[in-house]
Amino acid sequence: MNPTGADVAAMRLALDAAQMAMTTGDVPVGAVVLGPGGELLAAAANRREADDDPTAHAEVLAIRAAARVHGEGWRLTGCTLVVTLEPCTMCAGAAVLARIDRVVFGAADDKAGAVGGLWDVVRDRRLPHRPEVVGGVLAAEGAQLLTAFFADQRAEQS
Repeated sequence: MNPTGADVAAMRLALDAAQMAMTTGDVPVGAVVLGPGGELLAAAANRREADDDPTAHAEVLAIRAAARVHGEGWRLTGCTLVVTLEPCTMCAGAAVLARIDRVVFGAADDKAGAVGGLWDVVRDRRLPHRPEVVGGVLAAEGAQLLTAFFADQRAEQS
């Protein structure tokens, strides 16, 4: 599936959010949720370190915030989750449970990706909902943020 212009624009917003994560020492992952009409419902960055919360991934935070404003309770029907890094199993599961219609991601995650990478949670036929997936959107930009972050982490530990 090819990305739309709206997907690319939303990924730029997610990349901006990801940069905010670096200010708190968190892995630079950003996520946004777009409403059915393409409107921005929520944006978030990883906050695991900042909040001492193992579930404070950008995707989960963005999904929670979007659910508060979407108007259909916890169901994000018609919405798109856009994230700079392929979601992990927790985040992929949250997207499925929230009934997100589309998941758009940037960089693939060979170590923990669950949207077609290491696992494919969102397309598991046993689950009641399977969102459309678009991968590789501005992947180089998202990967560069991660590479720079982890290089800095290694330099600090030396």
